[in-house]
Amino acid sequence: MTTDPLTPRPGRTTGEDLPERPASLPSLTGLRFIAAVMVFFFHSSFFEPLTNPFADRGTAEGFQWLFSKAGWMGVSFFFVLSGFVLTWSSRRNDSVTGFWRRRLLKIFPNHAATWALAMLLFAGAATPLTAWLPNLFLVHSWFPQHGVYISVNAPSWSLCSELLFYLAFPFLIGPVRRITPERLWAWAGATVAGMLLLEAAVDLLVPDQPRTPEGFPISSLQFWLGYNFPPSRMFEFVLGMLLARLVLAGRFPRVPLPAAVALAVAGYVLALNVPFLYGFTVAGIIPVGVLVCSVAEADIRGSRTLLRGPVMRWLGEVSFGFYLAQYPVLFYGRIIVQHGSTYGLVGGVLELLGLLLVTLALGWVLMTCVERPVMHRWARPRRGAPRPPVESAVVPATPAHGEVAAAVAATGGRGADMPSRT
Repeated sequence: MTTDPLTPRPGRTTGEDLPERPASLPSLTGLRFIAAVMVFFFHSSFFEPLTNPFADRGTAEGFQWLFSKAGWMGVSFFFVLSGFVLTWSSRRNDSVTGFWRRRLLKIFPNHAATWALAMLLFAGAATPLTAWLPNLFLVHSWFPQHGVYISVNAPSWSLCSELLFYLAFPFLIGPVRRITPERLWAWAGATVAGMLLLEAAVDLLVPDQPRTPEGFPISSLQFWLGYNFPPSRMFEFVLGMLLARLVLAGRFPRVPLPAAVALAVAGYVLALNVPFLYGFTVAGIIPVGVLVCSVAEADIRGSRTLLRGPVMRWLGEVSFGFYLAQYPVLFYGRIIVQHGSTYGLVGGVLELLGLLLVTLALGWVLMTCVERPVMHRWARPRRGAPRPPVESAVVPATPAHGEVAAAVAATGGRGADMPSRT
């Protein structure tokens, strides 16, 4: 089925109300796994700690350079996707407390499991109480000390931002829904401009010494303010909300998926070549937004994509556990078990593949034994329990991080979820 890109699709509205039953978006679920793998290769390319498996210095440096922005872009994708899917699947008859309960149940059990695994395998012996306790309760990214905001299971810092998104969403969705379709593009442009101004302010006003322990060409304070500090990431989340409104209103131009992928590659190349701070989010944010919308539009039209098959959808469902499991696998496997051993090209590639498969298996265990049982047991309201409508703060009935297809199609309190970052 083809329609004019500026004509509202069936089941949509161009005004304030969102549709009752929007189309499912299975390809976005598959795309989540690709973003999670980008983060995996970013983490596996480090020299400090030595997760980079290649003995030849040129090969190791090339591998690090190639994936040096993959973590940044992957996390931006997840943050934009959170705002997009939560807005896409929002329902009038949901409650704020019900939404918050589901979101907490979605992220905390997997986080607690991987936190305990990291503490047991390597972090417990070297992490002080002042770092592991904030990490456990997902408030560590609010602290400017590098040893706190990057601690225990390092990728968990992004969940601090996700928690802020979830707390704010019930109070943002009302104003976002009241923006007229004609003004959505102006608001989206303002969020991108806000991201640029933030990175410029951090670049120009914050001291660039002392450097980060990882050797990045910025200070730990710049890294925290420009990347890890949760309020700094609100721009991406709000942009995702606005993009969902644009697609739902039929206001986003049709961009063929190959063109969107090419634009994403171009954005990545740009991120590799701009000053370091501007490679965090600004260089790739427009390509990321276009890619999310293009994939959503492809699913709306019913187009066949490589992302919507059963294997890719399963991988997307596992991606939240995969994301949280990657650092314990990489750090413990490379540093503790193999003592940082390095290999030739073939040996290094085979080791990376093995570590990826182990991470995938652990992600599946988390999804099967932790994530789904907890959501099934406690995420749904008790049968017969009232669910008061929230007119001023409409929230989604499904988790944004779970299977996107289920999230946008369900009408009850069901769903499954995503990650986040590096």
